[in-house]
Amino acid sequence: MMPIPGSGLAKGLAVTLRTMTKRAHTAQYPEVQPELPPRTRGVIGLFEENCTVCMLCARECPDWCIYIDSHKETVPAAAPGGRERSRNVLDRFAIDFSLCMYCGICIEVCPFDALFWSPEFEYAETDILELTHERDKLREWMWTVPAPPALDPAAEEPKEIAAARKAVEKAEAAAAAAAAAEAPAAAGATAAGATEAEAGAAEAGPAAPGTDDPTTTPEGDA
Repeated sequence: MMPIPGSGLAKGLAVTLRTMTKRAHTAQYPEVQPELPPRTRGVIGLFEENCTVCMLCARECPDWCIYIDSHKETVPAAAPGGRERSRNVLDRFAIDFSLCMYCGICIEVCPFDALFWSPEFEYAETDILELTHERDKLREWMWTVPAPPALDPAAEEPKEIAAARKAVEKAEAAAAAAAAAEAPAAAGATAAGATEAEAGAAEAGPAAPGTDDPTTTPEGDA
């Protein structure tokens, strides 16, 4: 069946007319803040305590916009006779958001959860140099990082929680087995003590009349 000439144009005009009759919705920004999705990529926050200066984020960054400086310090031995160790100490952690492409690779490759997405997006500057956020500024963004969403009830249990649960169950089973093994030994020791006491009483023989032995009855008490 051949289409009617001009039917496509008529459909397009009908959509236009329906849209023209609807009231436009204007977001009154900045008086009214937008409702952002929970996984919005606004700015990156740094949790400095978790950073081990492994340099993975800087090496994997496609734009090379992460700058990290560090030095090594010697840590004394934890126990006498132990060996001293060295650790990396973070001196500088900066992200140039004028180069950042917001791919999130740095957050994904961080093995110690030191980088997080924040939905904050209002950090425009008049000077491009101010878009390089040092670690103090990145740490301030951590206060705006939302809490992680709740897990799906049908989701698989995380490996970390499963391993911790199994370790607790194993420890409880070992403690229960130890307590069960100690119970018969304690009961046997009690029974042996009672048997020895009875044997000692039998060897001593009956007490003389008039003594304090409660098992004998003095004459004339009947």
